[in-house]
Amino acid sequence: MLKRMRRGFTLVELMVVMAIIALLLALALPRYFKHLDMSRETILKQDLAVMRDAIDKYHGDTGRYPDSLDALVSARYLRSLPVDPITERPDTWQVVAPSGGDAGAMVDIKSGAPGMAHDGSAYADW
Repeated sequence: MLKRMRRGFTLVELMVVMAIIALLLALALPRYFKHLDMSRETILKQDLAVMRDAIDKYHGDTGRYPDSLDALVSARYLRSLPVDPITERPDTWQVVAPSGGDAGAMVDIKSGAPGMAHDGSAYADW
């Protein structure tokens, strides 16, 4: 009797392994993308808080509001213009002008990202 040496895997074994991998990916990928979205929202909230704090410090130091985000960068209140994590662009920030006779052009900053967050609020309302 000759014994054959097995080399490699059968098609059924490969199909079972592929089915297990597909099942694991089907379970893991939606959670992964949800966590990515939630982390972008957290970064957006933090960026808005930092920029609002810089605007307040600029106003406290100079007695007027900044004219743009670039003014905050050039005055070194911000190291660089942050990128909106939702739109992935630095030029989508929405500037809120001061009401009344305050000097300057920017009293607040909001995201220009369209859409809603996981909690149901609009990004533009943050």
